[in-house]
Amino acid sequence: MRSRRPLTFRGVAALLLGLACVIVANAVAAPILLYFAVLLFALVVVALIVVHAPRRGGEVTRRVSTDLLTVGEESEVDVRFDLRALRVPTAIWEDLLPDAVAGDATGAFPTDHGTRMRYTITGVRRGVWAVGPLSLRTIDPFGLARRVQDFGDSRTVIVVPEVTRLSSMTSATGIAGGTAHTASSRLGQGSDNLSPRHYVPGDSMRRIHWRASAHRGDLMVRQEEEESSPDALVILDRTARRWGHAGSESDPDFENAVAACASIALHLAHEGYSVDVRDSAGSALGALRGQEDERDSLLVALAMVNPQGEGRETIASSDGTPPGPLVMITGRLHEDEAAMLRHRGAAAPVLLVSAPDAGALEAAEALGWWTAALHDDLAAAWEEALSEGAAPGGGHVPR
Repeated sequence: MRSRRPLTFRGVAALLLGLACVIVANAVAAPILLYFAVLLFALVVVALIVVHAPRRGGEVTRRVSTDLLTVGEESEVDVRFDLRALRVPTAIWEDLLPDAVAGDATGAFPTDHGTRMRYTITGVRRGVWAVGPLSLRTIDPFGLARRVQDFGDSRTVIVVPEVTRLSSMTSATGIAGGTAHTASSRLGQGSDNLSPRHYVPGDSMRRIHWRASAHRGDLMVRQEEEESSPDALVILDRTARRWGHAGSESDPDFENAVAACASIALHLAHEGYSVDVRDSAGSALGALRGQEDERDSLLVALAMVNPQGEGRETIASSDGTPPGPLVMITGRLHEDEAAMLRHRGAAAPVLLVSAPDAGALEAAEALGWWTAALHDDLAAAWEEALSEGAAPGGGHVPR
């Protein structure tokens, strides 16, 4: 907190010393002490006038070098301060930083108008935080009085989860990547990719491919194909009872889970999958379809999530089973709860648990999940889960 006291410790000491001199002067009849006390009081009054009398105004604009600040990442803040005053004061400037952002945002105020200051900040904890306002702390030449004055508004800085580089699911397990292998489904209508097939009783006459029929000498009908990339689903279980105690400011396990959710979703999108990210209640947190703004939107959404509410069987509530990976990230998990998790036949079901009870991972493995305990080293936990899926017989039990 910035101190708003009008006097410094030296100024308070001067007042107390002056008061003591008055008392002693009356007690011992020493006029010199009374004169000295009056001098001290006068110095304090003059100091207050010098510091607080000048009128000042100004505008502050800030520019951060990165739109989204990642946890552990450094970014430069460029502050432009247009001060309106009769005289540029000798002062210390300070930009107020939240605890979630680290940096040395203070220094000696330059003596020229139209001032620009720069400092570096580092993301410490994800979230949406306010930087500012900027303050000037002026002290008189004798160090007796001070003035702290705020200028400008605050600026929002978004700190997003740290993204970890992960090993390829294709190389680890042999699962086909999204763009490398597309899936074709024959639907009968709704696509421009046409391939003729022989007519069978019941086919509509409107679907007869007359050119192919003339070429082959037999009735042929249009068989339309739809090509789609495999989908992936990432679920962040933010049910309140699975994480830290109510009222706790920050739960390290939940922070690791959010970082894991961001890292895995972006990793699967990089491998070519269309990724949907949902929470334990089935609410959409984001979707990745190859657009850059989708990545930023997901990171911003994950920067603001917190444990809340009660979850449900999100996998059952999803729009069908994804043909590609299904990744679920959760906190405290009991053995009986793990025995009820169904992955609905997903090709690569991965379960990462921050605080598994005894037997929880084994119960999930019996249902075909590729499991691992989630800790600070996300890359190692991800590798452990994939190695389990690549093991003989691993992750093959359909549910």
